[in-house]
Amino acid sequence: MATVPSPSFASTAAVVVAAGRGMRAGGAVPKQFAQWRGQPLLRHSLEALVAAGIAPIVVAIPEGGDALAQAAAAGLPGIRFVTGGETRQDSVRAALEAMVGEPPANVLIHDAARPGLRIAMIDRLIAALDISPGAIPVLPVVDSLVRGEGGMMAEPIAREVLHRVQTPQAFRFAAILGAHRAWQGPTTAGDDAQVAVADGLSVGLVEGDEALHKITFASDFDNQSQERPAHMNFPRIGPRTGLGFDVHRLVEGEELWLCGVKIEHSRGLSGHSDADVAIHALVDALLGAVAAGDIGDHFPPSDPQWRGASSDQFLAHAAKLVGQTGYRIGNVDVTIICETPRIGPHKAAMVARIAEILVIGADAVSIKATTTERLGFAGRGEGIAAQAIATVIPAVIPVS
Repeated sequence: MATVPSPSFASTAAVVVAAGRGMRAGGAVPKQFAQWRGQPLLRHSLEALVAAGIAPIVVAIPEGGDALAQAAAAGLPGIRFVTGGETRQDSVRAALEAMVGEPPANVLIHDAARPGLRIAMIDRLIAALDISPGAIPVLPVVDSLVRGEGGMMAEPIAREVLHRVQTPQAFRFAAILGAHRAWQGPTTAGDDAQVAVADGLSVGLVEGDEALHKITFASDFDNQSQERPAHMNFPRIGPRTGLGFDVHRLVEGEELWLCGVKIEHSRGLSGHSDADVAIHALVDALLGAVAAGDIGDHFPPSDPQWRGASSDQFLAHAAKLVGQTGYRIGNVDVTIICETPRIGPHKAAMVARIAEILVIGADAVSIKATTTERLGFAGRGEGIAAQAIATVIPAVIPVS
């Protein structure tokens, strides 16, 4: 998962509301810290936001929940914590106030209990802020609706004008902060869109996502291992391994990028993107581990939008696909094959960068280098090759 923001997400921060007690889930800890698909429920939303390049991410947590929150966010960059209030509204206000010193242009406000956040959802919300100061994801009501009275049906209600509301909800930061500060309602608002509308702000509607189902009850945790994307047609019964290999030519006038690190050298690698041969091999290894094709399927060189693109985003995409198929990355191992430049002085930076993009520990990343004893194209200094292996492991233990 990359930490480099999409251009459309520049100056976008996030508030994640995780200050509740989650009693309806019936667990030993508040539900946002309970295990769901192999990791704390809260972490799923944090990883999605980090992968989108959203920063900072301010998490409102319950009083005394610091240790649980720190464990849930371990290794993720750009995360801050604030103690929430008595109500959801109080918690959001506290998180917004924590950003005042360096205010972002936009902010996403998201409930930790909705772990199925995808980057396309963020895209739609941020785009909608070009039109209105607020935007929320909604789903249609598909069932017939009636009003009840005394246990009996009264009259039907037109479902066409009703919507199911989800999070994250997106706002221009100054507008939603002002709305929270101005709130005068006798009761707490159900969500931030209600706070915005009460302050006279317009809130646009964008298409929601069924994957943003709210985790509420104990049954949601009981059934978690039964849920998997429709395209996932193999059982998650053990680790899977993928291999990757790539080659790029060394030429004059190009920058040299390896493992996401720019290396000063007389020549650079030629390719449609930034030609980071090591990352390209690793992308193929991760895609291979979950049977998701290869880098050309997802980022075809014939598509001009990838000309000169940073390979970081290719690797982040592969990592996201691993997570969507119910796995998580166990470890990765990359071997760079070249005569020059010397890789040794850059290994530590490479390990750190790959770990940052994939949002895994540095101890799960291995970077090695070798030569071909001056044999072949690599030995003659005509190009650089890389091979990679990646192991992914089930994010949950399957039900027999």
